[in-house]
Amino acid sequence: MTAPSDTPSSRSDAIRDALYDAIVDRRLAPGTRLVEDEVGATFGASRTVVRAALQALAVGGVVTLERNRGAFVARPTPEEARQVFAARRMIEPGLAIAAAERIGPADVEALEAHLAREAAAIAERGPTARRAEIRASGDLHLMIAAIAGNDLVTRFLRDLVARSSLVIALYGRSGASSCARDEHGGIVEALGRRDGALAGALMREHIDHIEADLDYSAAGAADIQALLAR
Repeated sequence: MTAPSDTPSSRSDAIRDALYDAIVDRRLAPGTRLVEDEVGATFGASRTVVRAALQALAVGGVVTLERNRGAFVARPTPEEARQVFAARRMIEPGLAIAAAERIGPADVEALEAHLAREAAAIAERGPTARRAEIRASGDLHLMIAAIAGNDLVTRFLRDLVARSSLVIALYGRSGASSCARDEHGGIVEALGRRDGALAGALMREHIDHIEADLDYSAAGAADIQALLAR
C-alpha cells in the first residue's frame, strides 16, 4: 500500500487516515503496538512521516505514545470510556437539533441511502461485511454532524466515534456494531420531518442504549485475529 501523494504532509495525512479507518473498523485491536518501521514499510514512507501520523492520532486520543516503548492503539480505561459517552451525550443531541434546522431533501436522501447500505452490510456475513457494518454505523453519526454545519464539533466527534469503537471492542457485551439500525432509522425519520426536539431526544436515547450494552468490569480486549475473523 502506498500513500497517494509525494509531499510529506500528504503522506502523513494518508497514513493517519488509513490507521484511523483500521481502528474504527476494529481491524486494529486496542493495545496493538504500531511499530514505526512496519507502518513505514506498509506505506513506503519514512519514520518521520509515520511519526507525524501517529502524533496526529495521539492528539485525537485513538493512539497513545509511550516513552521508550512506542505507539499503541489506545486502550481506554472504564473511566475514560464513561467520559467518551458523556461527551457524546453532551454533543450529539444538539447536533441532531441543529441538523433538523438545516436539513434539505438531498441530505434526507443521502441519509436514507446510507441506512440501506447499513442494512445490506448487516444482512451479509463475513469479516468484510462486518467491517462495513461497523464503519457505516459510525459514519451516520458523522453525516448528521456534517449536516448541522459545525466543522469544529464534527472533527471532535470523529475522534469520539473512533474512541467509541475502541471502548466497544474492549467492553461490549453483545458484539454488535455499536448502533441499532432501527434506532438510526427513527432518528433519520425525525430529521426528515425537521423535528429537532424528537431527533435530539432519540439521539440521546440511542447513545444511552449503546453505553448500556457495555460491561465496564470486562478486563480484556479481543486480539486482532478475533476482531478480523468476525
